[in-house]
Amino acid sequence: MKKGIEEIVKSLLSSAGVIINGPGDADIQIKNNDFYKRVLRDGSLGLGESYMDGWWEVKKLDELIYRILNSSLEDKVKSVNTFVQLLGVLLLNPGKKSKAFEIGERHYDLGNDMFQKMLDKRMVYSCGYWKDAQNLNESQEAKLDLICRKLNLKSGMKVLDIGCGWGGFCRYAAENYGVEVLGVTVSKEQVDYASEYCKGLNVKINLLDYRDLNSLKTAENDLLFDRIVSVGMFEHVGFKNYKTYMTVVRQHLKEDGLFLLHTIGSNKSVKANEPWSEKYIFPNSHLPSIKQIGGAIENLFVMEDWHNFGAYYDKTLMAWFENFDRNWDELRSNYDDRFYRMWKYYLLSSAGSFRARNVQLWQIVLSKKGVHTGYQSFR
Repeated sequence: MKKGIEEIVKSLLSSAGVIINGPGDADIQIKNNDFYKRVLRDGSLGLGESYMDGWWEVKKLDELIYRILNSSLEDKVKSVNTFVQLLGVLLLNPGKKSKAFEIGERHYDLGNDMFQKMLDKRMVYSCGYWKDAQNLNESQEAKLDLICRKLNLKSGMKVLDIGCGWGGFCRYAAENYGVEVLGVTVSKEQVDYASEYCKGLNVKINLLDYRDLNSLKTAENDLLFDRIVSVGMFEHVGFKNYKTYMTVVRQHLKEDGLFLLHTIGSNKSVKANEPWSEKYIFPNSHLPSIKQIGGAIENLFVMEDWHNFGAYYDKTLMAWFENFDRNWDELRSNYDDRFYRMWKYYLLSSAGSFRARNVQLWQIVLSKKGVHTGYQSFR
């Protein structure tokens, strides 16, 4: 029976152009023969966990994942774990308010030191815009400016940044476009960093779930904004909460305002996160599809522009890994070797996924009633 399992896995990988113990950069080198049984039983979760445990090696992990996804191999291996996870999502609500701060605690609060070593100088943790950029810093500045131009920012405008991260957009928009920015995030580490990073500018950073925005209302501030932006946060909302999220955004947007949503997107409508990512990287998360976003904005917004530059996420993730790997010796005192393998798997498998165009990156511009003279976009 064991021999049969090994042959099944070998055949599946061979159909993706991957040879067990072969000479190629994407060929898996097996260190523990229990690998075959684990992968068949646990699917993508087993593949990732067995890599973390050192059961296999590969020269180019990103290329391996690209080949697996490009051949739709994941559809041929449906594990028990995937079914159990889906059942849990359907019965519960991972994106509910009581769980809102879990992603901050488990991911974004891992340590500002690590993210500083991995990201660009502005600490922007989302896809760069590489159209005319030569390096990571240029790609992220180009992305921030692209957002500002798509929103047609003007001096004196009030802007809300939902999921503001370490304050990269808040500072850039305030410095370069003269706007007032309110940033909210569920990460304590990000609040501390962003508050210091944006000091002296017309920027305020709050530790807050998007559903609690009304708690910031005062007699002087009705909490209506000319522009609202959300970059890399919608992935943590959860499909059961998409309508609520869009309703909250609409509630806080002025009648002639614009909302830009920057999110990773799925090619198909699913209701559960990828099991390995859910367990180790992004708990309570979910990648939306076009259909799911469409359903959430129906009767609330007019879709003005939909821009896909998901192919650029491959380059962004490879740049992040290069930085992380190069600086590992300075970071390892705060993390163990299993964390290194976990983070390497996360970054490189994600790069392979975007390379296969298995997932996308969308910037969507929405208005309440439509821009009457016609919306003019930028690329």
